[in-house]
Amino acid sequence: MAAIHDLLAQVQDEALRARLEQEINRLSKTKKFGLVFEEHLPECTPLYDIPVKRGSTVAKKAGAVSEMYEVSAIKDGIATCYHKVTEEMEEIPVEELVSVAQFGEPIYPYLKPIDSVCNAPDSDLWHTLIEADNYHALQLLEYLYAGKVDCIYIDPPYNTGAHDWKYNNNYVDETDSYRHSKWLSMMEKRLKLSKRLLNPSRSTLIVTIDEKEYLHLGCLLEELFPEAQIQMVSISINPSGAIRNNLFARSDEYAFIVLLGDACVIQPKGVGDEVEVRWWYLRRLEYGSRRGTVKGGVAQFYPIYIDTSTDKIVKIGAPLPHDQDRNTVPEIEGTVPVFPIRDDGLEMNWGVTGETLQRLMDEKVIQVLKNKNSEYQPYTIKYLSENYKDKIASGRWAVRGFREDGSKIVVETGGKLSRVTTVWKETRYDAKTYGTVVLKNIVKDSRFSFPKSLYSVLDTLRYFVADNPSALILDFFAGSGTTLQAVNLLNAIDEGNRRCILVTNNEVSETEAKTLTDKGYRPGDKEWDSLGIARHVTWERTRCSISGIDVNGDSLKGTYGVDKEDYYSEKVTVIDEDEKKKKKTVYLKKKTPIYPELEGYEMSDGLKANAAFFKLGFLDKTAVALGRQLKELFPVLWLKAGAHGVCPELEDDKAYMQVLPENEFAILIDEKHYQEFNEEVNRHPEIQTIYIVTDSEAGYREMIAGYGDKDTYQLYRDYLDNFRINTGR
Repeated sequence: MAAIHDLLAQVQDEALRARLEQEINRLSKTKKFGLVFEEHLPECTPLYDIPVKRGSTVAKKAGAVSEMYEVSAIKDGIATCYHKVTEEMEEIPVEELVSVAQFGEPIYPYLKPIDSVCNAPDSDLWHTLIEADNYHALQLLEYLYAGKVDCIYIDPPYNTGAHDWKYNNNYVDETDSYRHSKWLSMMEKRLKLSKRLLNPSRSTLIVTIDEKEYLHLGCLLEELFPEAQIQMVSISINPSGAIRNNLFARSDEYAFIVLLGDACVIQPKGVGDEVEVRWWYLRRLEYGSRRGTVKGGVAQFYPIYIDTSTDKIVKIGAPLPHDQDRNTVPEIEGTVPVFPIRDDGLEMNWGVTGETLQRLMDEKVIQVLKNKNSEYQPYTIKYLSENYKDKIASGRWAVRGFREDGSKIVVETGGKLSRVTTVWKETRYDAKTYGTVVLKNIVKDSRFSFPKSLYSVLDTLRYFVADNPSALILDFFAGSGTTLQAVNLLNAIDEGNRRCILVTNNEVSETEAKTLTDKGYRPGDKEWDSLGIARHVTWERTRCSISGIDVNGDSLKGTYGVDKEDYYSEKVTVIDEDEKKKKKTVYLKKKTPIYPELEGYEMSDGLKANAAFFKLGFLDKTAVALGRQLKELFPVLWLKAGAHGVCPELEDDKAYMQVLPENEFAILIDEKHYQEFNEEVNRHPEIQTIYIVTDSEAGYREMIAGYGDKDTYQLYRDYLDNFRINTGR
């Protein structure tokens, strides 16, 4: 409907427009079911680094990007433009125009290197920050990593109505009657692409949100991921609560967890103290398992004789027929026969047969506990189900010794989680103390609002990638860059090699935009871009947290994994003015560890990782097809090969091959030199990705025949076909 109203406004005939509005209003009252939202006119993206030329689709830098023109001529810096809808002609200075990419157009992206930081020269682990509209970045990432991403964590705009996001380059506020449907349109396009990135056999999507859109988001996720398990958790991020006029103060937000394939919640190893596993009551609890029912069977009502002096089981009696009184069983001196009897006197069944109970006793996974509060059952008996051996074999559980009664002490060490609930209330999730304060310590004058708690993101990721030390993690609403810093901390905790890709645009705030405009600056100008979120916040946080210095070049203050400093009183010995010793109460500082694994990990030491910063741009299809832009494509090929080592550059435009063992990929540029290329590749078994530049499909197949399980790609067909075929999906 929103798209219809957008088009309706362009109808010049008033009578026709009025009649159409009448029919549209009638149709809009038709009852709808399920998640139904308005499909808006597709988004358009301004491309500030693409030159304006004859035939270009453009918009005014100071106007709406959806108000598009076509350039018919350019003379003396003035472009003659025709409005795409009204066809009215207008002459506009070229410097006031920006090229526009329309949704559905073929795009041929590349990555322009901006900066890099290296604090782990001996590691080939390189994270990536991409400055871009995230829809086009996702299209590029689909070419690079379709089906290979292990975890996506995103914190999209919450659509509060407070100018917190843009649609078609315009802020969406609370007065916009299509605010919710625009948000859903924006999210749907990106979630569809992200689904194609996730590993279908095992991966996780995490989306945080607050009360403004959580209902809509939940329905959208159910629609887009019908095959997945979906759960929502509540995270306390503001203990004092955010004021809502005439309503309860808001202290939490939500995180939707979408589990694909075999993905599950993982108990991270080394998180605090090991927790003993849950033992089950041997007596059935539910009414449907009472004595005499089919459930449990005849064989599961029998006496268990317990020695009253040792509190140990000495004999397992035979099962009783349904009609036999339990008080008629034989007595054994010094013991008491125990039956599964509820406190109200109802006879139940045991959870296992006598034969299984004996086997579990032999394996020492039966506990006998005195029960002083029961009239009918003097002892409570607990057990571990027989699958405990599988959990121990998989490493999720472990035996840590034996109790005095001889039963095993079994603890959770990792694997599927069983204890954490859907309400997370740890103090380390406070977004002010561990989000805003952490960011300000690094970026100083950051105007980024409401960054996530570093430890909230860290814990969330741990629950899904703790057992995957080489996981690929993506955040395409990167904001201040919390996710990458959290991934680096997770790697520091368990010596992992997880790689993170961040994507964010370079928007400036509404206030900054007005100030810059008043000074005569426009998007794309150096002065404007320097204040954008990607360059001013996301990259600076990434660079500084890795190097251990703030934006002013000073060492970062603070220690990772430590709670805020608390004060406590203690009696200590002091010397007063008369040099007399006496006890006195003084206030001392203490630092409470919240991550023992990070104890002593100073922020000034930096994080052992490397990161590269790129800006997304677009190439000319014809130039790519002719092989003229291999230099620009090098970062893309580096990423597709796994981003090993420092991103290389093509220094010799006339080179006929590039063999890069430190980057684990090689490119044959001139197929006439295949024999020489093949010999060089075979000398470097570490090369796992091979690119062949050729127009011959048959020749390509022949050349790759001997490369076995290495990844091979035909350039430039593989690249061009991907973006042509996937256009507008």
